[in-house]
Amino acid sequence: MKGLILLTLLCLSFMVTAAKAIAHSPITPPDSTSSLVDRTAATFLIDEGKKLLFAGKSRDALTKFRQAYVKDKYSSRAAYWIGKTHYTLASYGYALQYALIAEELSDATDGEVFLLLAEAYHRQNILDSARMNYDLALMQMKPNKAAVFNIQQKKEEVLLALELQGAEMKYEKKLFSDEINSGYNDYAPTFRGKDEFYFVSRRPDTKGGGLNPDDQVYFEDIYRAKWNSEYEEWDSISNDLGRLNTEGFDAVSFISADGNTMYVTLNTSVLDIKKPTRSSDICVAEYTNKGTWNGARPIKNKTINTSFFDGAPTLTGDENTMYFVSDRRGEKSLSDIYVVERVGKKWGEAKPLPENINTTGNETTPYITPDGRFLFFSSDALNGIGGYDIYVTENLGNGEWGNPVNLGPEFNSVNNDTHFKYYKDMNKAFFSSYRVQGQKASMDMYEISLEGWSIPLAR
Repeated sequence: MKGLILLTLLCLSFMVTAAKAIAHSPITPPDSTSSLVDRTAATFLIDEGKKLLFAGKSRDALTKFRQAYVKDKYSSRAAYWIGKTHYTLASYGYALQYALIAEELSDATDGEVFLLLAEAYHRQNILDSARMNYDLALMQMKPNKAAVFNIQQKKEEVLLALELQGAEMKYEKKLFSDEINSGYNDYAPTFRGKDEFYFVSRRPDTKGGGLNPDDQVYFEDIYRAKWNSEYEEWDSISNDLGRLNTEGFDAVSFISADGNTMYVTLNTSVLDIKKPTRSSDICVAEYTNKGTWNGARPIKNKTINTSFFDGAPTLTGDENTMYFVSDRRGEKSLSDIYVVERVGKKWGEAKPLPENINTTGNETTPYITPDGRFLFFSSDALNGIGGYDIYVTENLGNGEWGNPVNLGPEFNSVNNDTHFKYYKDMNKAFFSSYRVQGQKASMDMYEISLEGWSIPLAR
């Protein structure tokens, strides 16, 4: 009799547990022929979308994933991949929305869903939720897979961001106006004197109006703005700069002190033209007597311009030393900073900076001070608070550099912070950062007044 009572209690307990599980799980559609066909079609569309996403065609991929979700509203993978694609497009609010749906639809805990949740929270500065989901991702993933996704590093970024919350801000960054920051990606502010500056944008009036076939975003163009002293604002914004812009990618990085030479990154390899660049090349443009720029021409040096990405040049004041970025060592690291010296009228052999600067991750957008002493750059693999942070390192001579110093929360955010330039004579720095507005984010330009600022040194 006691055994029968015990068995009855166990059955009741099981039924209650099962009922709770059903109440908190998505309702499964009936197993009909049509639903089976739809689920099969959804799986096929997800596979097609993943191929497009991994090829860099994010917007085409998003269409496939949305079609899969329409076919099968109960597919956690379709919801996950919609969120993942939104994340690559910097639509962090939408990424979070679909990651939450994927979590709700999942039959079992999923480390990749937790990672997407963590990243979406992280980019929106919702730090406690980001930390919790990074922990859940670490619990669910095998150690080698977690290492591939750099989850521990990302968690440490959140912990550092939490630690820096409430830190005193001596210097305040200020957004450029809405005429400069267009709502599209705007970045790389580079000054020619104090009353004229150039920057890069991917807005609809780019020369030729073309879209990059990979990410389906407008090609880069170089834009100029002039200071209006009467109204105390930047105006006369234009990309009508003679032959400077092509119908491909054009990005400004450095302008000489006399204002007559511009170093740019040019990529026309995606265009159907007779002489395209091999990839992204470092080029030089000259200012003409007619008051406009001529077409930029690649530097003829096989150790500077290769078949890989080569770009973002910055030079010392005498223009005899150049630093730039290349991903030519892809088997060892992602992108690195290189240095090359001018020998007479020609450039010598470009060499990578030491490994305390170049990590196995990405280093990008370097800026060297005119005296050659300090190098500012961005990295996504050093100790930071999220995405790319801005760092500075000191040239110690003989090819040695001090350990990089993070510029801190006055300059860095939980999103990508890049394209830093410091103009000591203006007591100002300029850089770019992703700004979250609503569900989406875009890259905008900032200035920061640095009266009395001392460049931090490694301790």
